[in-house]
Amino acid sequence: MSRRLLPAATIFFIGTLAASQAGAVSLQAGDWTVDIGGIVNAYYTSVDCTGDNVGGAALAGRGLGCAGQDHKTTIGNGLLPDGLVTKFKTSQDGIEIGGTIGIYAATATSSGIAANSGVDVRQAFFTIGTAEAGTLKLGRDYGIFGSSAILSDMTLLGIGAPVQATQIGRVSLGHIGAGYTYLGNYGQLAYTSPVLGGGFTFNGALVSPVDVGVNYYASQAGPQYQAQLAWAGGGFKAWIGGKMQHFADVGAGTGGFSEKAGEIGASFSSGPFGVLANFQTGKGLGILTDGDQGNIKGRNFLVQGTFMFTDKLKFGLNYGESRNSDDNSLNATLNSAFKSNSNVTGGLYYSLTKSITLAAELGQTRSKDYLGNSAKMVGGSFGGIVFF
Repeated sequence: MSRRLLPAATIFFIGTLAASQAGAVSLQAGDWTVDIGGIVNAYYTSVDCTGDNVGGAALAGRGLGCAGQDHKTTIGNGLLPDGLVTKFKTSQDGIEIGGTIGIYAATATSSGIAANSGVDVRQAFFTIGTAEAGTLKLGRDYGIFGSSAILSDMTLLGIGAPVQATQIGRVSLGHIGAGYTYLGNYGQLAYTSPVLGGGFTFNGALVSPVDVGVNYYASQAGPQYQAQLAWAGGGFKAWIGGKMQHFADVGAGTGGFSEKAGEIGASFSSGPFGVLANFQTGKGLGILTDGDQGNIKGRNFLVQGTFMFTDKLKFGLNYGESRNSDDNSLNATLNSAFKSNSNVTGGLYYSLTKSITLAAELGQTRSKDYLGNSAKMVGGSFGGIVFF
């Protein structure tokens, strides 16, 4: 992956977060500019699952990791889906107006004859703002909490944890559930400040609250709140963030709870070297998404190092873990005493052109519960991704 392509790929995914990159086709009609672009990717992935039956969200277990088998092969998406992204912008009365509609689909399904008609509309929002006042976003988009971790994850352009239960019909997980909680897709009213003194930027959002049906919890009257303060300068980036939502008990018999989670992280790049560390913790943080473990304290961390051998070839190694910190009866009742997922991935990323990256990864995922059971999934993948 070249120094040219990595920012472009990151900008594209930020484009799925903030509509900042022009597409392959640009149309002009009066004061409006409409850009159409997208992404297509596919990876040959093979996994092997061994060990015990681990309860809960065990990514390395046969049920999730190998889709119910000991071994599994899939040719499907990596962490990013296939997508067609339309962006629009104009300037009216001194106000910059923009927006994005992103429609996404999966490469692999479990059928060779059924229609692959599952459509994932992750984004449909518009923005208004000025350089002096900042930008207000209204609509459906990715969340703020966790965005810095997933955008900095080298496996964004590859596979990461090759969980077959999600790669078939959707995407692989990168380090979702084994290093960070998914940043989520929400209806929201969000504000992004201009760059403040000293290189700081603030993001805050009122987010449409979500339910956790698997554990019998539902959202309450108020919204979810998300915020992040970030700083950049001299090759360094740093961020702190948080989110909060109240959940009501609608059948678990354990009482409602408040999701209160925090995050801190930093990255640094110098010449061919890059490093990253990110940490998340809180009550109701969840393994995969908001509150999916109930009123349980959790923590996630991700560490990563990368090295550019040439302008086209990058090597990276990262390790992440997601863990339920509470070993108690509530965790046993809701999550079958689930303890942790961890994943280590090594990858090579080669920039074939400015639009195409080829990737090869090897990794191991482990899952544990508080009953002493453990499972292991070993997986490898190779393939490529194109942005247009």
